[in-house]
Amino acid sequence: MERNKTIYKIMAVAAIALSLTSCVKDDLYDTPHPDYGRIIVSADWTERGEGVPAPEKWVISIGDYTAEETGSTHEAERLFGPGDYRLITYNCADGITVAGTTATVSAASGERGNVFISGSPDWFFANVQEITVEKDREHAFTAAMHQQVRQLTLIIEPVGNTAAAIENIAGSLSGAAGTLDFATGTYGGVSDVGLHFTKITEGTDAGKWKATVRLLGIVGDVQRLSATVRYAGDNPQPVTIESDLSEALAAFNTGKTAPLTLGGTMVETPVAGSMTAIITDWEEVNAGNVDAH
Repeated sequence: MERNKTIYKIMAVAAIALSLTSCVKDDLYDTPHPDYGRIIVSADWTERGEGVPAPEKWVISIGDYTAEETGSTHEAERLFGPGDYRLITYNCADGITVAGTTATVSAASGERGNVFISGSPDWFFANVQEITVEKDREHAFTAAMHQQVRQLTLIIEPVGNTAAAIENIAGSLSGAAGTLDFATGTYGGVSDVGLHFTKITEGTDAGKWKATVRLLGIVGDVQRLSATVRYAGDNPQPVTIESDLSEALAAFNTGKTAPLTLGGTMVETPVAGSMTAIITDWEEVNAGNVDAH
């Protein structure tokens, strides 16, 4: 009898111990959300050009979750079930709208005729990455924000007897990209961008004329400058410039953090009692007097 009591006691203690062990095992989790994962995203603004400021506000999109952030790190305000997601991040930039992963440059105000886009959008950055969320985990991701807008400056050096009489040079550049799918690097929306030249009055480039624009990129096989040169008192009569920049801009969509400055010489040619002009030898030149704007 005494022996049986002892056996029963041992079995009872073992059962209790096993029960306690099972409970402890079931409750051992790494996070308070065992069935979901938490996402934290940090923005890295390292990849930007000299003098280009880090944006003050950026957008985070994960599946059907979207939020805006003003700090350097965003902790998602909801939990995510395990699975694969696309993490999209970009900044809010005046002159550019975003739908999904496609950025579109706003139309230029006051322009008529061809499709003109703004030549002065804010600096735009974006990143897309595929992520995997596991349950019962805290996930920290870094979004390397890539600069998607590049600055282009064209400098024209007029030569000849009428150079000093130039009052205005204005025109457009064709083959500018109106859209960019920053997930695939696909450029589209072939557009023109207005060019409004101003005379350089100081430094080694004094007497030349420059125009600066910001572009998402170039698209298509042809980028052509079309401009009109006007002189004081319309003497001589206005001169039209047509110049092909396709070769000079062929690599424009790479290395966007570095501004590109191209210089060319304007040569006037008499044609049937009037004048025309061409730009010769477009070459990359030192930025010199050209500042980011």
